[in-house]
Amino acid sequence: MGSNSFRLEIGQVQDGRYRRHLYLKETVRLGAGLDVDGMLTEEATERGLRCLASFAQTLKASAPMRIRAVATQTLREARNRDQFLLRAEAALGHPIEVISGREEARLIYTGVAFLQPSGKPRLVIDIGGRSTEMILGDGPAPRVAESFQVGCVSLSMRYFPDGRYTRAAFRAAQVAAGAELEEALVPFSRRHWREALGSSGTAGAVADILRASGKTDGRITAEGLRWLIERCIELGHIDKLDIPGMKPERRAVIPGGLAILYTICAQFGIEELIAAKGALRQGVIVDLSERLAAGNQASGHDLRDATVAELQRRFNVDVDQAERVAKTAQRFFESAWPKGDAEMHKELRWAAALHEVGLMVSHHDHHRHSSYIVSHVDAPGFSQSQQRRLGELVLGQRGGLRKIEAGLSRELTAWQVLCLRLAVIECHARGEVDASGLALTRLAGGGARLSFSAQWAEEHPRTAYLLREEADLWARQGALLLTLN
Repeated sequence: MGSNSFRLEIGQVQDGRYRRHLYLKETVRLGAGLDVDGMLTEEATERGLRCLASFAQTLKASAPMRIRAVATQTLREARNRDQFLLRAEAALGHPIEVISGREEARLIYTGVAFLQPSGKPRLVIDIGGRSTEMILGDGPAPRVAESFQVGCVSLSMRYFPDGRYTRAAFRAAQVAAGAELEEALVPFSRRHWREALGSSGTAGAVADILRASGKTDGRITAEGLRWLIERCIELGHIDKLDIPGMKPERRAVIPGGLAILYTICAQFGIEELIAAKGALRQGVIVDLSERLAAGNQASGHDLRDATVAELQRRFNVDVDQAERVAKTAQRFFESAWPKGDAEMHKELRWAAALHEVGLMVSHHDHHRHSSYIVSHVDAPGFSQSQQRRLGELVLGQRGGLRKIEAGLSRELTAWQVLCLRLAVIECHARGEVDASGLALTRLAGGGARLSFSAQWAEEHPRTAYLLREEADLWARQGALLLTLN
C-alpha cells in the first residue's frame, strides 16, 4: 500500500527461484490525500478502501497465514492512520502492517537481491510517492539502509501544483530533494558501490520512456534525464505531456520523480542506473516465505528472532531471566489457547525476551522505558504495527492495568498480558521455577483460573501474595476475571 499505488502480487518462492502468479496495480494516490494537518481526507480514504475491497475478492481463496499486507510512508505520516487502518482491514479482510522507512528499505533490497543476485557492491534506490529509500549491499542482505522523506508525489504536489512545468520549478524541486538527501552523501558515496539499480515505479517509468524515445536502451543516464526534463519544460503542462513510453497515470508525479532522480545521479556520481527486476512487493513475499519456513522447520530462519537476540545483546539483557519468563509465559498461553494464532505465540515470546531492555535506562519504571524502546527502536523484520503491539505487552508486564486499557478490550491481547504478568511474578526471584507449581486454564465463561496447591502456597508465600494482588488488579479492571484456587 504505497503513497501512489496499491499493488497486489501473488508469488511463489521455490528452490531459490521466484515465480509470479498474479500482479494487480491501482493508482490510488493515497499520499496526495494528506491535508495540511497531516490527516487523510475522506476522498483519499474512499479510494483506498475501494481498491482494498477489490483486492479482497482476489484473495478469498488464499490462506490467511500466506497473506501479508504492508503500508508505507503515507500511513507512517497520517495522524489519523489508526482510524484508516480499522476501515482498511475490514475492507481487505486481513491485518495491515505499517512498516518503518528502514524496514521498507530492507524489504526493497531483499526483493532486488533475490530476483537479481550479485556479489558486487551495489546501491539500490527506490523513489516512492512520499519517501526515497537508499540501500547498500553486496549479497542477499543489506549493509546500510535508509529512508528519506521526499518522494515523487509530495515533490510534484509542492512544486508543480497546477500541472505547469517550468525551469524554475524543476530547479526548486532539485534543491529541495538535494537538501533532504544531503546527509546521505558520505554513507552512500561512490566509493561504497560498483553498480546502481533503481527499484519500483519512478525508475521503471523513466527507463521505459528513455527506451521508447530511443534515447537509451533503458539505462537511466544524466544525459537522458536532462533530455526528459527539457522535454517536460518544452511541453509546459501535464495536459500536453505526450511522450513515448509515458503511461497516463505517471504524468501527475513524473516531474517530482525526475527532480529526485536527477539530483541523486548528480550528487552521488551515478553514470548509469539500471531498472531493477525486484521491488518491495517481492521482498515482502520472500520475507514471508522465510517466516513460513521458520515455522515449519527447526532450521528455518525468521529474521525477527535474530533481531530480538541482537537487541538483548545491545541492551545487556539478563538472557537467563528473559528465557525463564518467556518459557513460563508461553506455558501459560499454550494451556489457555492451545490452538491460538502462531504469531500471537511468537509475539508473547518476543515481548518476554525484551521485557527488561529498559533496565539499561533506569531501574525505576523500567517497564515504561522497555515499552518505549521496543516500540521505537529500529528492528529489522518487524513492522511498526507489530512493534507497537509488543510495546503494549511490555508496558503491561507490571503495575496498573489502566495504561493499556484499550488493548485489553481485545481478548487475545488481554490473555497475552495476563500470561506475561503471571510469568514475571512466578519468576520474580530470578531463579529456576517449578513448572508444575502453577496451572492456568481458560474458563467457559471467559475468565481465567490459576490453580496451585495449598502446599505450594505455603512453600512460596511471597509469590502467592503477589498472585493475590494480581487477581485483585484484574477484578478492578474488569477485562478478564482471574480466579485463584
